[in-house]
Amino acid sequence: MSLFDWFANRRKETALTPMQPEREIADGLWTKCEACGVMIYSKDLHSHQLVCPECGHHHRVSSSERIQQLIDPHTWRPLDENLVSCDPLQFKDRKPYSDRLREYQEKTGLKDAVQTGLGQLEGLPVALGVMDFAFMGGSMGSVVGEKITRLIERATWEHIPLVIVCASGGARMQEGMLSLVQMAKTAAALERHRSAGLLYIPVLTHPTAGGVTASFAMLGDIIIAEPKATIAFAGRRVIEQTLREKLPDDFQTAEFVQKCGFVDVIVPRTQLKSTLAQLIRLHQPMASQVSSTLLPKSFPLMAMAEE
Repeated sequence: MSLFDWFANRRKETALTPMQPEREIADGLWTKCEACGVMIYSKDLHSHQLVCPECGHHHRVSSSERIQQLIDPHTWRPLDENLVSCDPLQFKDRKPYSDRLREYQEKTGLKDAVQTGLGQLEGLPVALGVMDFAFMGGSMGSVVGEKITRLIERATWEHIPLVIVCASGGARMQEGMLSLVQMAKTAAALERHRSAGLLYIPVLTHPTAGGVTASFAMLGDIIIAEPKATIAFAGRRVIEQTLREKLPDDFQTAEFVQKCGFVDVIVPRTQLKSTLAQLIRLHQPMASQVSSTLLPKSFPLMAMAEE
């Protein structure tokens, strides 16, 4: 057999050989790290609290998953679940504000950008608020401000520590001045909480910006931040154009803000629950002796209900 015939036969055999089908990977089975690009088995990533085991990058967490990470099982009691935003300004950009709200409610399963409630953290009673960036960038509108204010007042009335996990782009422009008023309202409630000698710990996650940074995010007794979280008031370009100078590359990161004295400690997410429990025990030793079953079922409303 000539060399030419041998190659011709090889081509025929190859053509007749059925091609092996490619293995299909189920959607959501693997997650690519946003920082290092490593493919991580999604189940392992969630068991590691959405922190990359290779580089330590903190992926964004939903408010429901954050509650599961911090609150002991079967102890969560949500508050003010049915508060929803209205559209007092009849605001419209590319679409009406009312339609945008409905769209995000269907997308996230939330009524607005924060969940609040009472629960136990390593057996310690605590009032917890968790903002969700997936709902309109965690923007603070009238419902977010109202729910957080009611949570603060509930913590003050029941004499328990308060923790708020912040994740927000700032005030909600669709509500105009009604959104900006929430800064003063939450700050006033926190002052009453402080006057009662109670502990408040904000946890700043990526990103925390705008009116949230300018109000309850920076009014804590101990301010905690997650590694490399963006913490800012105005945007980087706005500041550079105002100052007419180039800012450092790490400007507005948690590490930079800590050097400037605005953050007390940076805590990895995997250590957050134990750190919060330790701080509560150190600053409120009597909290460990208070049973959640003894807490009153109702309290006088110090915040006015939304119309």
